[in-house]
Amino acid sequence: MTGQVREITPNVDAGTVLAGAQFIDAFRVDIGTAAVNAREACTRMVANEPGWISALVRLRNILVTPFGLKKSGEGAPAPGGLIGLFPVLSETPERLIAGFNDFHLDFRIVVDVAGDAASREVTLTTLVKTNNLLGRTYLAIITPFHKVVARSMIGGIAEPAR
Repeated sequence: MTGQVREITPNVDAGTVLAGAQFIDAFRVDIGTAAVNAREACTRMVANEPGWISALVRLRNILVTPFGLKKSGEGAPAPGGLIGLFPVLSETPERLIAGFNDFHLDFRIVVDVAGDAASREVTLTTLVKTNNLLGRTYLAIITPFHKVVARSMIGGIAEPAR
């Protein structure tokens, strides 16, 4: 069914995308016949972000300031530029990998587009490697929020970018 988001078993080579990742999850949405590549899918996710997600990100940035954590990927290596807060590390029409490393954890998002003109689907996979106790604590706190945010953001791919 077009637009329905479902959690799936991740299907990425974690050792290649983010060696040592301790957390991996994936969500998929069927976008029907929409002709999008991985960059367009990622751009739509960010462009169609609900206001409550923006508010959560602002709150997160306030709360992590005393710990010196990054507030975005700005300034990180980004061969493909930035999409929202995410530095694009590599891309093909079918796959975009974005993310950055921080003191507490390293993360990557992988946006995969598959299927043919009659039926396309987009998968968002998140990988996280914690670097210390702060990273493990942070991951434990944000995981429930992450799942709701990831599900909502991938659902935005089915909508045209605003």
